[in-house]
Amino acid sequence: MVPGKTPLVGLTTYRQEAAWASWQRPAAVLPTSYVDSVAAVGGRPLLLPPSEGPGGSESSAADVISVLSALVLVGGGDVDPACYGAAPHPATAGVNRARDDDELALLAAALRAGLPVLAICRGLQLLNVHLGGTLIQHVPDVVTHTGHQPAVGAFGPTDVSIEPGSILSKAMGDMATVGCSHHQAIDALGDGLVVTAHAPDGLIEAVELPGAPFVVGVQWHPEQDDDLRVFDALVRAAL
Repeated sequence: MVPGKTPLVGLTTYRQEAAWASWQRPAAVLPTSYVDSVAAVGGRPLLLPPSEGPGGSESSAADVISVLSALVLVGGGDVDPACYGAAPHPATAGVNRARDDDELALLAAALRAGLPVLAICRGLQLLNVHLGGTLIQHVPDVVTHTGHQPAVGAFGPTDVSIEPGSILSKAMGDMATVGCSHHQAIDALGDGLVVTAHAPDGLIEAVELPGAPFVVGVQWHPEQDDDLRVFDALVRAAL
């Protein structure tokens, strides 16, 4: 990027039926908390529309990545279990394979280009799957509580312990209380990833990719808590 230029941070969006004013129709949507968080730390948010057609195009993804300073993979519905060789659990919901393919293509292009990447909630799960990992499809089956998502759309405060020396610890310290809303989580860890935060029940809450300038995945929602520290770290990495 040009020295002194404001980092251009791409934010993925997704197709959803939406209503505004007198209109109701399919739209490319994203909660403005993501936009506000990036802007608040000096980045210039750029909303990336969902790809048209099946199977995210590698060439178009590379074109998009070539103009960005950083990429944020945002939260949303569950990743298609077929992406990691599993049958769907009855609780798996919101699957959109076209979105998976589109965002996997963007992620692959970003990793090839050495672009800073922040992967949030579903984004962390997609990062893990891209690198050959698998997912727990319904967390309460494993931890026997619903604290990570008290109800659909609700956030549960979760204490996380962060690995000293990690990118995340430099941004947030070695302990933090974060807002979680996830019923899925990492099971088998993807190739090359290291775990950099755990919940008290043992669930993986953050990962990083050593050797990359900045590839951080968090299972929680920093945009929901107005916790700008990880966004600030992303934008600084893009300078």
